[in-house]
Amino acid sequence: MRKIKRKNFIALLAFAGMFAAVVCAGVTADQKVIASENISEVTETVSNEQVLVDNNLDLEVANAGKEVETAPYSITDYETPVTMYASDTVNVRAGAGTDYDKIGKLSWGSAVQVIGATDNGWYEISYNDNLGFVMGDFFTEGLPGVPYLFVGDSRTVQLKMAVGSTDKAYVAKVGEGYNWFKNTALSEISETAGNGTVMVINFGVNDLGNASKYIKLVNSNIDAWIEAGITVYYAAVTPVGSSARVTNDQIESFNSRLKNELDPRIQWIDGYTFLQQNGFNASDGLHYDKTTYKNLYSYYMSVMTTQA
Repeated sequence: MRKIKRKNFIALLAFAGMFAAVVCAGVTADQKVIASENISEVTETVSNEQVLVDNNLDLEVANAGKEVETAPYSITDYETPVTMYASDTVNVRAGAGTDYDKIGKLSWGSAVQVIGATDNGWYEISYNDNLGFVMGDFFTEGLPGVPYLFVGDSRTVQLKMAVGSTDKAYVAKVGEGYNWFKNTALSEISETAGNGTVMVINFGVNDLGNASKYIKLVNSNIDAWIEAGITVYYAAVTPVGSSARVTNDQIESFNSRLKNELDPRIQWIDGYTFLQQNGFNASDGLHYDKTTYKNLYSYYMSVMTTQA
């Protein structure tokens, strides 16, 4: 009996040993599979990152090439510098093209010494003791007409106070109307406006009964203004508050006549409807606060830009 039990015990030990070996082998195999999968993931991640690096490097090289690309040009130097004037606000650049860096800016009417011209339509100028380049389309040999001219009464005077006078001129006087327009403003317009000027006329609130006279005066001058290169707008008389000495009904009647009877080459700006719809602040019933004037000016400019 003891021999049998011993043999059974030995057999049992042998079986246990074999089972343990099989289990260990399985675990090792699983670990190898997991390790293999992890290595594959790491390899794939490294590969993807390398692709991104390569792509980014190619993009940087391409962009770097674009940054240094500039249009070629040649310069013809003038024997003697020529004085010219900016006809609008224009950028000064380091080279003759919009790809070059901006080094400054010139406003309307700025006088510069032009020392050469390029074969692609730019001027080489003396700028702040250095050289710069400006687009030739924005320069004239004579002092250009002001870009915008506002003609009117006290409301135009206050418009100037609200928005300033850079690249704009004003022919206006407080409390005036038809007589001042005819006897004084007309001659000042001819001295101030020129080729390329946009003129905005805004008379009437002080003498709404003179609608026929305004129509006749403006229509009789439109040919000369157009011949001089002036674009003409008539801005509607804008609304008043309850404390004004005139009424909005009177203003609407005046505006209607001018809009319908002015020469069709004179363009109409309906600031009256704009302020009625968007609101205005007139503490004395007639004159506006700065915010209202700025809003009205922005509306004027939006209409003129759209119709240009």
